[in-house]
Amino acid sequence: MEWYIILALIGTGVAAGFINTTAGGGSMLTLPLLMFLGLPANVANGTNRVAIFFQNIIAVNTFRKKKVLDVKTDYKLAIPAIAGSIIGAFFAVEIDPDILKKIIAGLMVVMFFIVVLKPEVWVKEQANSSVAKPTLFQYLIFFLIGLYGGFIQMGVGFFLLAGLVLGCGQNLVRANALKVFIVLIYTLFSLGIFIWHKQVDITAGLILAAGNMFGAWLGVHFQVKGGAKYVRYVLILAMVVVILNLFGVFG
Repeated sequence: MEWYIILALIGTGVAAGFINTTAGGGSMLTLPLLMFLGLPANVANGTNRVAIFFQNIIAVNTFRKKKVLDVKTDYKLAIPAIAGSIIGAFFAVEIDPDILKKIIAGLMVVMFFIVVLKPEVWVKEQANSSVAKPTLFQYLIFFLIGLYGGFIQMGVGFFLLAGLVLGCGQNLVRANALKVFIVLIYTLFSLGIFIWHKQVDITAGLILAAGNMFGAWLGVHFQVKGGAKYVRYVLILAMVVVILNLFGVFG
């Protein structure tokens, strides 16, 4: 692999890791790059999850050290997400990308206005309490989010943040910590399915992962230091870029 391709993968990975950990949508950078380098869309979809997996190992460990995340009590919402992601991964090859992009774009627009018009919900400060006993409705929400994440990783972070902030009452920094933990757990299962079906380029995935991991480390430190107010600004910016991309503004 040429040196400039390695640099492109690492550099893009750093940006994606920071964005994924702080808001979401980093796969909007990595998936197009992987396909530009010649990987088929399904292989790019699987390869991207290698970077996501290692990125979130770093993010979860850093959040845990910063006392934002307690893995022993925060695993409950990961269970329905795992179930959904396994089903989603098995049916990933059946999805119609054009229809999905339109659905995601519509949901993103709605979420964007919620973030902009209801800032107090996203930046409120509260104790870092765990989701002690999720309701049946919360389990359903995270099953559906996991189902989507199993289909395609791109943009799942936004839906997880919405579920955690609006559905579970978490502040934005803690919601990001829970988000990366849930994604880490379900990615382990969905990645295994892609590997089993030989839809992963391990070399490209590991090089990309090196950048993602460093970006994730930067993202966690930015959040803990800056707080939910600054994370919200990154979230809004990331959502604007994702929405414009989904509507084809960037070509």
